[in-house]
Amino acid sequence: MVTATNVDATAVNTIAWLSDPGTTIVVPVYQRQYRWDIGGCEQLLGDIRSVARSDDGQTHFIGSILSTANTAAASTGDSNGASAIDGSSSSDDAALVLIDGQQRITTLMLLIAALHHTVRDEQPGLAAELERVLVRETADRASGTLRPRTKLRPHRAWAEVFESVVLDRREPGEELRESRFDDNYAFFRSQVRAEEVPAIWRGLQKLEHVAITLGAEANAQQIFESLNSTGEPLRDHELIHNYVLMGLSHAEQSEIEDEYWLPIEQNTGESIASFWRHYLVMTTGREVVVAGERGVYDAFRQEFPRLDLATLRRHAAEWREFSAAYRVLLDPALEPEPAVAQQLGWLNTFGRGMYPLIMRAYRDRAQGLLDTSSFVALAEALQSLQLRRTIVGLTNDRLVARLCRARAEGGDGLERALSRITPSDERVKVGLKYTELPHAAYVLGRLAGVPAPAGGTWLAGLEIEHVVPLAPGDSWSGDGVREWADYSDDEQNSHRALAETLGNLALLEHPLAERAFDQSFPAKLGLYAASEVPLTSELASLESWGTAAIAARTVELTRAFLAVWKRPGTALIDDDNLTPILDAVRRRGWPRGWEREFEYVEYRGEHWEVYDVKYLFNRVFKRLWADARPAVVAFSERRGGPIYDARAWTGHWDELDETHFLYMGWDSKYMLTAVQGVLEEAGIASEVFVKYSYFGAVM
Repeated sequence: MVTATNVDATAVNTIAWLSDPGTTIVVPVYQRQYRWDIGGCEQLLGDIRSVARSDDGQTHFIGSILSTANTAAASTGDSNGASAIDGSSSSDDAALVLIDGQQRITTLMLLIAALHHTVRDEQPGLAAELERVLVRETADRASGTLRPRTKLRPHRAWAEVFESVVLDRREPGEELRESRFDDNYAFFRSQVRAEEVPAIWRGLQKLEHVAITLGAEANAQQIFESLNSTGEPLRDHELIHNYVLMGLSHAEQSEIEDEYWLPIEQNTGESIASFWRHYLVMTTGREVVVAGERGVYDAFRQEFPRLDLATLRRHAAEWREFSAAYRVLLDPALEPEPAVAQQLGWLNTFGRGMYPLIMRAYRDRAQGLLDTSSFVALAEALQSLQLRRTIVGLTNDRLVARLCRARAEGGDGLERALSRITPSDERVKVGLKYTELPHAAYVLGRLAGVPAPAGGTWLAGLEIEHVVPLAPGDSWSGDGVREWADYSDDEQNSHRALAETLGNLALLEHPLAERAFDQSFPAKLGLYAASEVPLTSELASLESWGTAAIAARTVELTRAFLAVWKRPGTALIDDDNLTPILDAVRRRGWPRGWEREFEYVEYRGEHWEVYDVKYLFNRVFKRLWADARPAVVAFSERRGGPIYDARAWTGHWDELDETHFLYMGWDSKYMLTAVQGVLEEAGIASEVFVKYSYFGAVM
């Protein structure tokens, strides 16, 4: 057998590898900064806890770690090998240069440092084992003495910060320092109590990886790219599929695959990824982030952390049932009830944004829990909501999760939620008068009462007719007397501004529309009279067309519009795009120290001048400590923070009272999650809203 000459790969126990007295790992200058956030740390800690509880023979594979010996000149082109490694010393000559694996190794070191500092006084034997992973004695060039240094050496920009965390020697005045090292270390300190440290250590000792060491002639960049870029990454639904079946026997896998998974795939087709996202939004009442992350898969694992065979069968039956409903949402022609099929078709005009809510309602109707008239009323309300918001320039994104929560609460909660976010008649009137009509064919078709056919496409054979053309020719005339070229600039601009508004639009049969194209208004009258669409044929009774006629028709059609697309219930507030706290997200790339993130926060009817997540975190916990302390205590005990009975480690703390302290050193994503969680615990999350600033909304 011919063996490789420049690559050595060995399966090793990760902790034994790190604990070796000779191990030193340095991070080269070209490596990116440490980026893991608390979410990644939470997943890692969960995996370690899981393997700690497993049988002795079970291990957990963390991937491959790619390194090369400290002969940097060979791989970097630098004649001075040590210069490629920040913070290196002469004793680092035999160190490993980390090419791939920095994020995982750094996070493991922070976890082990947190464990070490937790037990170093009470359990010195265990603390010594942990310390062997973290530290080795290194010769100091200046003094010639040995001093402890971390086995992992980040590059110069962060080396001192990392060592100060791992060695617990932060200097005075550094309490307010912000770094991912501090954030993640604090998270691990908060999550692992002293009595749990032995179990976590047991789980850590079950970690394994493949150590890949490159020889002097190996192309490190090519190997790095091969490890990280080759192959198509698994998509969310494929990860869910693997997760569901992993660990089952072959017979059990075949059963789940045939009885449940294949029907789900057949029902959802190419939309299976959307189905899982919509299903999770429906069941959790929370938005699921998908951009740039494995958001759907991560949300699925959080919702279904343990799936023994009996539990899996029960859940899989429900997934299959909802996938059958999803199939009808995708193709309303499959629905036998005409009124329901028509509503589903109309809802699809606005895309699939409301599928999580309507999917539950459709399933409830199929089970006899909701009658047809109630289903139709809900569908009408959702159409009204989306259409009205589009007309007044509000987005329909991130609405459905809050509506799912409101419906789950029962009673008239959904009606109140819809009323709050559905724009008022006054705002809609202004929008219809001056702005382009969205979904024009749908709106005009419903206003005109065009019947849906028994089969085929609704509005087939009809086209949108602009009475005043979008670009009138010089000879166009609205009254047969004055031509477009004779109109003043102001008159022309006024006509152009109204060309795509409700009052200037009509539906016209395709053959008639072809003949009417670009014709003057008098020439179109006979064509309008021949139309079978009532709102269009009525135009034939007019003698001329201009801005006054458009305005008059807009008033008439707006009256009919408000009768079709009603605002549900009694209006509570026209919310001006307030975001419920449970739907708030941390804006990526927020320019720290520049513009504020929030315009304000509405807290149970109070107006708070709170401009960022950190201030909101502090104010909410202090307020609830006064108003709902049992809920705060319960939340903090269950989550392992953020409130503690002592300043347990160095960092930024705020005092709640003489014996309770709020740790303020979290990253902003964790802070937002904690605010959402504690408000849910207190039962008042539905009464708290944020208003993003202009810059916060676009980041």
